[in-house]
Amino acid sequence: MSDEELVIMPMPSLVALLLSKEQEKGSPLTEAEVIEIRDNAVCTMTPPDVVARIAEARGYDDIDPENAWEDWIAIRPSLGQGQRP
Repeated sequence: MSDEELVIMPMPSLVALLLSKEQEKGSPLTEAEVIEIRDNAVCTMTPPDVVARIAEARGYDDIDPENAWEDWIAIRPSLGQGQRP
């Protein structure tokens, strides 16, 4: 198997990491914080079929590391992290 057939898979998922960091912070993450968390996440190079099986087992697809900010702000409201006072 070549590296071209592998995809980057953060572990734990970026969704889980970002949600945890935001809850720890107590306020919404900024774009810079999301990018920093993404850049420092532990990742593995994983075959796409394994990524798909993991996503199915956990019940959701992770956000794309290349679009971390855009994906995070799109999924955030569905995680109960919508508007805050």
